[in-house]
Amino acid sequence: MSVLPGSIRQIGYVVTDLEQAIQSWVDLGVGPWFVIRDLPMRASYRGVPCETTLSLALSNSGDMQLELIQQHDDTPSIFTEFLAAKGPGYHQLAYWTEDFAATMKAVESAGWPVVWSGGEGFGVRFAYVEPPNSPVHISQVVEISELTEQTAASSKFIRDAAANWDGSDPIRG
Repeated sequence: MSVLPGSIRQIGYVVTDLEQAIQSWVDLGVGPWFVIRDLPMRASYRGVPCETTLSLALSNSGDMQLELIQQHDDTPSIFTEFLAAKGPGYHQLAYWTEDFAATMKAVESAGWPVVWSGGEGFGVRFAYVEPPNSPVHISQVVEISELTEQTAASSKFIRDAAANWDGSDPIRG
């Protein structure tokens, strides 16, 4: 039995130019993209509190949600760590859980370190964990996000918009 709840729901990419990254996906027929710009983020990075500013873009391809993440400063984070080691690109797989506390207890019992966490004041808790012995070519980092009524509705809205997208108005925010 897996420590993680259900199936992979999202694939995340860390980028240095959000507009360029969105356009690359639009050129592949993926859209529309829902963009949140200049989001202040309070989180814990490897156990140390930090504050940074992110911009995020979300879209779907079928049932798979895609997330693009751009950090706007050089505050140490899971994103600056990744960029320094690998440059922009594929960053994480994400799972959504209806019982965040139970999932995090399972992660802790499995000995998976939490490397980035927060969201308590933003309506959705999240934690990025490093599964031991994870094959690097699959994912070094796994995100676990709380699935609430609001996040489920948002996910459905984004998925439905992508399913019915005619190519117009590719960036929405």
